[in-house]
Amino acid sequence: MGTPKCSGGTAIKREQLSCPDESTEREQPSSLRRRGRALAVAAVVVVAAAIGVSLAVTGGDPEQERQPEVADVMARPDQSPPRELIAAGEVAVSAYYTTKLVQKPGGDAVNAREWSLYDAGTERYEKTDWAWLDVAPGMKTAAVLEGDLPVNRIGLLNLSTGKVQRWIEVDKSVGGVQFSPDGERLVATAYSHHPDGLFRDAPVRVEGDASKGVDAQEVPGPKQSRTGFYVIDVASGRAEFAERPAEKDSLAAMAGTGRQDFGWSPDGELLWEQRLDQPGRNYYDLNGRPKPLPRRKTDSIFPPVVASPDGKLVTGGFAGGEDGRIVSAVLDAKTGERSAVVPGQQLLAWADDTHLIAWRCDPDQCRPGKGEFRNQLILVGLDSDEVIPLSGFRKAEADYAGRWNPVFTKR
Repeated sequence: MGTPKCSGGTAIKREQLSCPDESTEREQPSSLRRRGRALAVAAVVVVAAAIGVSLAVTGGDPEQERQPEVADVMARPDQSPPRELIAAGEVAVSAYYTTKLVQKPGGDAVNAREWSLYDAGTERYEKTDWAWLDVAPGMKTAAVLEGDLPVNRIGLLNLSTGKVQRWIEVDKSVGGVQFSPDGERLVATAYSHHPDGLFRDAPVRVEGDASKGVDAQEVPGPKQSRTGFYVIDVASGRAEFAERPAEKDSLAAMAGTGRQDFGWSPDGELLWEQRLDQPGRNYYDLNGRPKPLPRRKTDSIFPPVVASPDGKLVTGGFAGGEDGRIVSAVLDAKTGERSAVVPGQQLLAWADDTHLIAWRCDPDQCRPGKGEFRNQLILVGLDSDEVIPLSGFRKAEADYAGRWNPVFTKR
């Protein structure tokens, strides 16, 4: 098999992972506290010719069985953030966002997200003014929120025309939306205050650095203001509200955000929220009633696991620098036992049942305590150490405002 090329004709360079660092892209607690205020706790029909890429199992035997092909790989290894579509198999980067601290009158502030959305007309990612968005499976429609969150209407944006087809009005203000797995419903989380706001009348104490003569101080902090959620039928616009206020605990301040959005279970039958008091999730039915479920080992993994399309495997956590490499675990969905180890610091999405998209640090610069934040998107297979770069590298800084975060959507 010759060297595969991306759709634009750029050769996709295969690289062997050699990253002798035990650091990880997934932030440690100290890094979480440092970045808390810059984080919130999470396109279009693509008409393009792209060639399939096979990831061969290395080993020297030319007759050795190859991995199944990954369809429609579109790689931009020279672009960070990307300007043109990144995609592999079943998923694409439909949008990405950066965060920016915006000061408000009276000493308040907002960790605002600045979104870039893929535009099929220009075949590029274009910056938008939307305050929040989510792209539906099939990549034809996006749900959008405008202005200063929370707001009382949700827009359904046609991604072929760039115009809002219609607005869905709601009585209680919402600050986040997410499509169900089948794209037929939305869950819209309601808040009484900006979920990404930092408020002077809700201060948090930040420890200083005595070695640098910096004293501890109080700074504006988040408010837990979630009131419940709407389940909305996209076709009719019918919205049903369920009360489910935020749990009151002190860990939200440490997390640095008042955002506690609801997400969908893979089958679309339940909703879930990330627990703040301990690792894991709380599940609810669509009326907001708690649904105790048998606990699995995978429930305690953070960020929350992502299941393979066939539901047999889930993404695991960082597995350490095994054999001098930066790797992450893939787990059996039922038992939580390790099924495979693949290159990368953080597993993000499944291209198909045997290939994943991950962040990995620069193998030439990733060293203990240095370089772990200089990373790029890669495509990896379950049975091979080979990787295909999908994006260029992000800067080697955890806190810079231009640090882009991809949003993956089934295409």
